[in-house]
Amino acid sequence: MSDEFDAVVEAVRERISPTGDERARLQRVADAVMADAESAIAELPVDAEVVQVGSTARGTWTAGDRDVDVFVCFPPSLDRETLEEYGLTVGHAVLPEGREEYAEHPYVVGERDGYAVDLVPCYAVESATEIQSAVDRTPFHTRYLAARLGEDSAGDVRVAKQFLKGIGAYGSDLRTRGFSGYLTELLVLEYGGFRGLIEAAADWHPPVRLDPADHGAATFDDPLVVIDPTDPERNVAAVCSTDNVARLQHYARDLLDDPHTALFTAREPEPLDASAVEAAVDRRATTPVALRFAAPDVVEDQLWPQLRKSLDGLRGELDRRGFDVFRAAAFATDGARNSAGSGTATGDAVLFIELTVSERPAVERHEGPPVHVREHAGGFYEKYDSDPDVAGPFIDGDRYVVERPREFTSASEFLSSDRVFDVGLGPHVESALADGYDLLVGTEVVALADDFGVELARYFDPKP
Repeated sequence: MSDEFDAVVEAVRERISPTGDERARLQRVADAVMADAESAIAELPVDAEVVQVGSTARGTWTAGDRDVDVFVCFPPSLDRETLEEYGLTVGHAVLPEGREEYAEHPYVVGERDGYAVDLVPCYAVESATEIQSAVDRTPFHTRYLAARLGEDSAGDVRVAKQFLKGIGAYGSDLRTRGFSGYLTELLVLEYGGFRGLIEAAADWHPPVRLDPADHGAATFDDPLVVIDPTDPERNVAAVCSTDNVARLQHYARDLLDDPHTALFTAREPEPLDASAVEAAVDRRATTPVALRFAAPDVVEDQLWPQLRKSLDGLRGELDRRGFDVFRAAAFATDGARNSAGSGTATGDAVLFIELTVSERPAVERHEGPPVHVREHAGGFYEKYDSDPDVAGPFIDGDRYVVERPREFTSASEFLSSDRVFDVGLGPHVESALADGYDLLVGTEVVALADDFGVELARYFDPKP
């Protein structure tokens, strides 16, 4: 089995490793961008250091990647407004046809000789514990790893990244909530290579805690904790969801049990067409409901947490009202995204909820306090005693009980009402829903197939 595992890994390594010519071409572009940045800085009344960061600086990028990340490190004494001004000045000088994006502060992205370039300002702080902006950590990460990654370990990192891409767990954007490149690099170093990582992950018992630099003190409530060796107060794996930690465990075992290269290639399911969606709904005999609306004009890292919050609010309220939720998911059409996962989302979004119960009786049971809790029980009794629309109050066991009219007898009635806005929606999603949404019930969800056929295929035929 060891030989078979090694053969698979070697085949993948050979396929995804950039050639010497590919490395040289990318580095020529990076060097030209940095030289232009230094020339632009010379026109400013401030000194700054230009550094190449990210996977291309550390040699852990995979063949076909065409991203160049360059940071301009300004003195920490600059105020934020001046940092942003100078950063954009340098960015537009280097990338005159570039556009501005925004993470914690604005930066410029553009193209140079077919390569996507991000030119980001940051503060040149003395240590990562003194950061004034989240991006200030990045140069520390690059320096830490550059001192520890050799060609063999960089090759193992590339294989690990490709494996995580293949199983759908790579990327720290808030849509994916997976393993970042930096986290992957730290894990490969921690376990001594790709195979060591896979063998360890197969036996993880979360929560898993790793502390590469032996910082010691900090505690985090996450399924996977990897203390940033450059910043003891940060968990590098904080964004990594419980699902993705479990996903890595599942496929690590799969790879060890049956090594095969297909695990290193991401495959989307065939999209379902309208007839296939209708057949799935009929087969399951549940009632799917969907709220379809124009996606808010925000970056994806803002959109996805709000979609999840809104979905949780709706499914919780539907459960409380007796419309038992079987499963639920959020969909959104892809927006243009840059390497930081911060592109603007465009198109439509969907909150999709599958119900086992879609209609309820006209009355509902409402229990009051135990009779012996005199003050509260008395208040409950007085509230309903003279209400002609309720049955009771009566005693069941030691409690007062009433049977009162149900506010909504169908889930669709609730979802088409203004009470939807009482469930704790994400603020931008709430505004988007207030502008109008389509409610699809039962087989009406076939209307989603044209734009969300892949998402519906994943939903109705889920995989680990």
